[in-house]
This record gives sequence, structure tokens and C-alpha cells, in this order.
Amino acid sequence: MLKKNILFFLLSALMLSLASCSEDEKKVEEYADWQTKNETYFNSLYTSAQQKISNGDTSWRIYRSYSLLSDTTGYQADADDNIIVHVISEGEGTTSPLYTDTATVVYQGRLIPSTTYTAGLIFDGFKDAYNLNTAAKSKFVLSGVVTGFTTALQQMHPGDRWQVYIPYNLGYGTTDSGSIPAYSTLIFDITLISYKHPGGKAQIYE
Repeated sequence: MLKKNILFFLLSALMLSLASCSEDEKKVEEYADWQTKNETYFNSLYTSAQQKISNGDTSWRIYRSYSLLSDTTGYQADADDNIIVHVISEGEGTTSPLYTDTATVVYQGRLIPSTTYTAGLIFDGFKDAYNLNTAAKSKFVLSGVVTGFTTALQQMHPGDRWQVYIPYNLGYGTTDSGSIPAYSTLIFDITLISYKHPGGKAQIYE
């Protein structure tokens, strides 16, 4: 009887070990070589966007992080010091929010394609097809979001809808954040609805 109990215990332990290994392997496979993939993805897109801009395509834009002064003496900006923007549509607004303002937006955040999520894991915002009339609106103080998101909002006008690509160093960096793995390029679909200064009246487009 004792031998049977020992055998049962050993088999149970082996099954649990195999299940654990399987889960770990699946997790690793989902985001294998994630840093390299994200750096390659962003750098390739950066080069492509530069080419499109030089060819006169005004729907593509590159903006340096607001945290870096454009006239810094002797500083050579790298590709990942910037965000990349693809303008989906332009609004009727003519002014942009400031760092201390609160913005109302409709947005979706996702990652670059991975093993399971071939279109990129959606980690926040609207899940279904884009619909400005039904999508939930969110409010953010510009100073309270990741650097790349803040950079984009400070360039947008009310009514603009942009696809924004943020390198990981202007996003969540080298650490995990919820369902977002470390070294993740962030892809945001952002519509700026309105913004307002602290204690002021909203500059709005709806």
C-alpha cells in the first residue's frame, strides 16, 4: 500500500511539473525575442515613415518626445526618441492641449503582432470596431500618462484621429505593466474629443 501511495505521489508531481513547463513554454513562445522584435518593428516603421514624409505624404509624421528639447546642443536624437503618427482623419480644432491640461479621448491600445494575437493584443480601450458615437470616452491629465501618449496629445487638435506608434522607452520601458510585457512598442488609435486647462472651459469637438 505504501509503495502505491509513493508511486501515485511521484506521478502526480510529474504531471504538475509537465503542466507547469507547458504553461511557461507557452508564455515564453508568445513573446519570444520580444525586445528584438519590437526594436526591429519600430525602427523599420521609422525608416518607412521618413521615406513617406520625404516623398510628400503628409499623413505620416514623426514627433520628438516632449521631454527632449529640440534645440539641445550636441544631442543626436535616435529613432526611439520619437513617436510615429499616421493621421487617420483631421478634426476642426486648431489648438492643442498643454502638459497640465485634461484631455477627453476615445482610444484603443494594442501591441505588435505576436504568436496568438496576430493583429496585436488589445490591452486597453475599445474592443470592437471603431465607433465614435458608442465608444466609451476617457479623461486623462496629460502629465499622468506615458511619455509617448503625452507627446501625441500635445500635437493633436480636437477632432483629430491618429494611429500613434510609441517605442518602449517612451512607453512602459523595460518592465511589465499588467498584460503589457517589457520592451513593448505601443500602438494607439486615439481620437481627441476635447481638452481643458485646469479650472478652465473645455475646448471641444463632438
